[in-house]
Amino acid sequence: MLKTISRNTLVLFALGFTLNVTDISAQSRDARADEASRGGSSKKAGKTRTYKKARVLQNSTAKKVVKIVEALERQKIIKVPDPENNGKFIEKEEDDPDWMTAKSILTELLNNRAEMKSYDRSVMWNYWGYLYFSEEDYDQAMYAYEQLLKEPEATVPLRTASLLTLAQLNLVKERWDKGISLILQWMDEVENVTAQSYYLLSSAYFQKEDFVRARTNMEEAIRLAEEEGYRPKENWYVLLAACFNELKDRKVIGPEYALEQQVGIYEILVNYYPKKQYFLQLGYTYQQMDREEDYMLTLKAAYDKDFLDKESEYLALAQMLLLKKNPYWAAQVLVAGQEKKVTITDDDTGEEEIVAVLKDKEKTLKLLADAWRMAQEIDMAIPVLEKAAKMSKDGDTYVLLGNLYLFEDRMEDSIRAINNGLKKPKVKSRSQALLVLGQAYFELQNFEEAKKHFRAAARDENKRIKKTANSWIKYAENEEVRVKNLALRRDFIQQSQAKSKAKNS
Repeated sequence: MLKTISRNTLVLFALGFTLNVTDISAQSRDARADEASRGGSSKKAGKTRTYKKARVLQNSTAKKVVKIVEALERQKIIKVPDPENNGKFIEKEEDDPDWMTAKSILTELLNNRAEMKSYDRSVMWNYWGYLYFSEEDYDQAMYAYEQLLKEPEATVPLRTASLLTLAQLNLVKERWDKGISLILQWMDEVENVTAQSYYLLSSAYFQKEDFVRARTNMEEAIRLAEEEGYRPKENWYVLLAACFNELKDRKVIGPEYALEQQVGIYEILVNYYPKKQYFLQLGYTYQQMDREEDYMLTLKAAYDKDFLDKESEYLALAQMLLLKKNPYWAAQVLVAGQEKKVTITDDDTGEEEIVAVLKDKEKTLKLLADAWRMAQEIDMAIPVLEKAAKMSKDGDTYVLLGNLYLFEDRMEDSIRAINNGLKKPKVKSRSQALLVLGQAYFELQNFEEAKKHFRAAARDENKRIKKTANSWIKYAENEEVRVKNLALRRDFIQQSQAKSKAKNS
């Protein structure tokens, strides 16, 4: 879960549906079109609002406005690759606004504004606002829209469009209180308050750290969007999740309630907008709620979608699968991490290098060997453990390897591995290693070596190991006698058969 959202990032999120030159241009055109078609009155929230009579531009102004529109809507023909015919090109229209001409005509109108009617000036200021906005000169754009709002004959469509744009620009300039005030004013003057406007208001409150109002307005935005019949946008859910996180940290709401709400939000995000970050945030939220199995399944779903690309992510999933007794899948995840390649960039030189996500580290190899061993895939575990043993500073990995060799009836290899382990300065239980070593010699019927190692193990203070070692000593002595007796009997039989054969011949 994101602890905070940077101002710049959130402003871009918040204004993503508004900071578009084409939208503002269309807004201006729609405003004029509405003026021509509207008249009379309309009701909103139980109150009656009277609209001004549709205005008509002065003839001299109208001619200039037509030229401004033509300049701003100018297009050019360009050639682009034909998607259906490789190597060929097709002609396509592309926007090519003539900013110089538009600004020149607007300057003429500005110089003559004292002779113009109020409505004409409002239209002029609207285009100035649009032009400055296009140039990213937001201070001048705000000045233009403020001048428009001062015109008494500005019609409702132009006024409301300017209010909303001015609100957005104030938010871009991080003037949160002014932006909020303008949005609320805009909401009061329009016929229909949209879901997106509530999102804009929510984002402004979030920046003011008024997380209670940010949450309620975001919830209203999502409710309205669903009511209007479309899916709420991705960053709306992100903002709402961030609100719950902030409210939880400030102890405005309880952690259990906050986590429940965040789980619901991230479940929506992974379904509608499946991205790695949402899977990880959902999994982390499950983990905070002690829903370990759900955490594992979420991380596994991210793995299945090939979203995981960090060592820690692969190791976390593998360890959880082992804990949930899914060793085979744990091994598969670790092998996939070894095979997956990512590009890393050196911060100093800028050079790029392609590396495996999971490198052959001792800890990783031991985990993989454990997974294969627990999955009863001993033949897969042995070569992995051999690599890990060579890296290890202690002897325990060699001892474990010796046990696996013993299990696979590879006695010579078992003896070699355990002896390598015992040469290391640190072994968790040397006596236990000596027991395994004795068993390997026992299986080779090298009873003298077996008893020697069993006797060494029997000197351990651990009563269980001592008892086991002494039992093995007795067993080895008895087996040695039995094998000798079998050998004597076999020799006697062979000699008897040889004498009988010689006599008969």
